Amino acid sequence: MDNKDIDPTIVDTQEEDVSVQSRRSFVVNAGLAAGGIAALGAGLASTPAQAAAEGQKVAATVPLNWKEVFYTNCPLISASNVDQELGWTGEEYRKIGVDFSYFRSRRGNNWYPHYVHNLDNLIRFGGLYPPIHVQADVRRTRLLGATHVPFEGGCMMVRSRDDIFRMSDLKGKKIGITKSLNTIKNDWWRIQEHQGILAMLRLNGMTIKDVEIVDFPYPDDWYDDPKMLEPMENPSDWQLKRDHKHDLAFRPLETQLLEGKVDAIYTQSKVFQHIQEATGQMKAIEDLSRYPDWTLQLANIPAVITCTDVMAEEHPELVVAFMKGMIRVGRWTNEHKRAAAAILNKQTYYLNEEDTYRGIQYVDMVPNLSPQNMESVDIGKEFMLKHGYIKNDFDVGKWAAPEFLEQAAKELIELQWKKVEVEKLPGPSPRLG
Repeated sequence: MDNKDIDPTIVDTQEEDVSVQSRRSFVVNAGLAAGGIAALGAGLASTPAQAAAEGQKVAATVPLNWKEVFYTNCPLISASNVDQELGWTGEEYRKIGVDFSYFRSRRGNNWYPHYVHNLDNLIRFGGLYPPIHVQADVRRTRLLGATHVPFEGGCMMVRSRDDIFRMSDLKGKKIGITKSLNTIKNDWWRIQEHQGILAMLRLNGMTIKDVEIVDFPYPDDWYDDPKMLEPMENPSDWQLKRDHKHDLAFRPLETQLLEGKVDAIYTQSKVFQHIQEATGQMKAIEDLSRYPDWTLQLANIPAVITCTDVMAEEHPELVVAFMKGMIRVGRWTNEHKRAAAAILNKQTYYLNEEDTYRGIQYVDMVPNLSPQNMESVDIGKEFMLKHGYIKNDFDVGKWAAPEFLEQAAKELIELQWKKVEVEKLPGPSPRLG
């Protein structure tokens, strides 16, 4: 699993090329999946829950209606994750007569649009690797902004009582890596593990040949659980249903490590790491977040905002409304980190509220397309291309659409200036005489 001599079983590749499609000509391929048919698109079953019960995996959506915009986000650090409690972006949409809601609030939308973006009126704020896969191999989208937490690159975890204290102690030993059996979604967790393992080996003068990489396929099918397909008004609803901080479905390698099937596993620095260490059963022997090299901190981040090309081209006002909400919430979060930590702790994988606060304390929560963020996105894209996680290359610079963020900022400044002007107008003069 290094640059050129990777065992092909280490790299998760699709069996067939997926042609890049655009706009409403988006057509998807069907392939066999465990237990039934894997298909992208609506209409192949009466409901997502029924499809799941029948063993089918379907990326189902409701009919397109431009009077409503859906959002989705990952359980990570972003203005969207704060806004799901504040509701300020919804205010921006109500101003223009458009409904704004979480995409899973509608029974007809299952979880897969979060990964394949087959809803034209969906805006996603989340982990980096799925939208890269969509832009490369599925359909055209626009990159609108990014938020980076530049100290979560990853750790190498071992059992706390093992006689292993540094990376060199892993020579000849087994490092686990996951492999999702879900053929619809992007295997983002595997990519993150792959990237982190290679980096930690290289930093310690080692290569993939010095260790044994052990694949652990897992179903990755909680998305199809009928209980999880019930409508949810807020992203926090699914975390409440699953007790996500302690649900090993999100950390499938942890059991393999504790049962002695492998000697080490990758985990994300701080996020996940502190939860695992708190059990007393695991410890970190390497931590990418301790290195000054910012290019090592790319664990499915920066989180990025993407929308479809259809929305960007035909309804730009809907994109601007979302970005106005993100700027407003980002500014509030920057000024109220403690309050934001209380909100984010309900969703993310930090140990507790205080740990969440430390995680966001120095993060700029207003999304941007800075040169550093753009370079981080490109590094992630290049890794995925080099190691077979995407089939088609694309220009990250051309993917970016900064005009929507710029227009949103301009409108907010103009609105603020109007308020200042009104405040400066003289009030009624006192009556004389």
